[in-house]
Amino acid sequence: MPIVAGIDFGTLSVRVSLVDSDRGQLGSATASYPLLRRNQDPDYAAQRHEDHLNALVSAMEKALTASNVEGRDVLAIAVATTGSTVVPVDQKLRPLDDYYLWCDHRAKTEANEITTAAHRDSLEAIKWCGGVHSSEMGWSKLLHWLRHNPGKRDQMATMLEHCDWMTAVLTGVSDSGSVLRSVCATGHKWLWRAELDGLPPEVFLCRVDPILAGAREKMSGACFTSDHVAGELCPEWAQKLGLRAGIPVPIGALDAHWDAIGAGIREGDVVNVVGTSTCMMAIVKNASPIPGVFGVVNGSIHPQFAGIEAGLSATGDIFEAIARRAGTSVAELSRGLEQFRAGQTGLIRLTWDNGDRNVLANPNLGGVTFGWNLMHTAQDELFAAIEGTAFHKRIILERLAEHGVPINRVINGGGIPQRNETLNQVYANVFNKPVLVPSQEVTSLGSAIFAFLAAGIFKTVEEAQRALCPSYRTILPEPKAVTVYNELFALYRKLYFALGYPRSEPAKLGDVLPGLKRVKREA
Repeated sequence: MPIVAGIDFGTLSVRVSLVDSDRGQLGSATASYPLLRRNQDPDYAAQRHEDHLNALVSAMEKALTASNVEGRDVLAIAVATTGSTVVPVDQKLRPLDDYYLWCDHRAKTEANEITTAAHRDSLEAIKWCGGVHSSEMGWSKLLHWLRHNPGKRDQMATMLEHCDWMTAVLTGVSDSGSVLRSVCATGHKWLWRAELDGLPPEVFLCRVDPILAGAREKMSGACFTSDHVAGELCPEWAQKLGLRAGIPVPIGALDAHWDAIGAGIREGDVVNVVGTSTCMMAIVKNASPIPGVFGVVNGSIHPQFAGIEAGLSATGDIFEAIARRAGTSVAELSRGLEQFRAGQTGLIRLTWDNGDRNVLANPNLGGVTFGWNLMHTAQDELFAAIEGTAFHKRIILERLAEHGVPINRVINGGGIPQRNETLNQVYANVFNKPVLVPSQEVTSLGSAIFAFLAAGIFKTVEEAQRALCPSYRTILPEPKAVTVYNELFALYRKLYFALGYPRSEPAKLGDVLPGLKRVKREA
């Protein structure tokens, strides 16, 4: 039966899955790469292209072995990556620096300048990314790099999203002018809209900073949805990966978007891709701007729908940090967590440890915990952080609903829901909605679906989803916990906007700590 390879480059590792059109996933493997951080600069997050390439070769070799598949039997290959994860390259696609990883926030100043200029000039594109161009987006990172690397500016031919460069590498493209770009990455991260003549006007970019003169032309290129083939696997990379040269490689995309496809997304669903951070994905037929939501882009998730992306800048990373400070692991700290009751810790945790992605889009915020006493433990904080991520997601869900996005089902995708039942139950209780959890992990399944489309095995995304997406188990909300969380959410919402929105009127917060103590007593 037909077999394809789905590739997913995450924050810390790449996963390769070999998938059969009838039997589903035959096997998968991962290979890690270092995340480069600097203790003196918490905004710094980088990776090296060579590390990614080496990890891909290793993961493919292990996946073929685990699946008992011959490389010559693989009919197509597709790649998803994090984003906006970008790197400047020269004319021959040689890197001039390390990647700015998606969670690199060094470009906070540049992001604010671009946002201010966009509102000053009434740039229409800014409405479609929630009114904010953030430090997690492309133009801010490009401007930051240009300002801090004057000696390399003349060598830069373009800056590439990771998904576009990996696709170019696999298809043997070696000239910056021949790179095909992803609607998914360019639309969500670079203020690109087809109906607005693509990228922002040159005159606007130069008004932000004259150093951006010519950048629009350097960033230009044909943009396609992922149901288009970018090219064929080149002989060099066919040999490295142990596959046949000439198999099709579709246009790439951002990993969370394809994870939503693998989770079985349809109109009326919100898919929470819960990992180191969280992306919340939805698709709609009729697109309209949503304030505070990072992207509404036609064709970005599903080629025939407008894709909506929002989320949290950190989720699993927060859990890991709590455990690290306690000198233990998340798995160990989670033992017994299923016995915790809603509100019993008396804590509210604002999960801004890596800033706020949506709906405030403020990278300058930091994590805050209210309600500490002398007896609280690290496990209490972990449970409060799980609750806090759920409350934050409810803020986003309410924003989507306010702007006409139907929410009939909530699906918890990503790796964490596969191994943290407490999180799934808390989310169901906070949302007061059933939460569906795929029966198996779907990371890289979306990549495989688009590889099947490129190979012509399935004709539509829906046909492939019906054949390949796993079934769900359903976590139902608990009425008593729902009542408690509705009360706590009112306090959380007040804190979220009062502390996180710099232009808000000062809120009266005197009832927050007494309210937490009362809820704790009752719980």
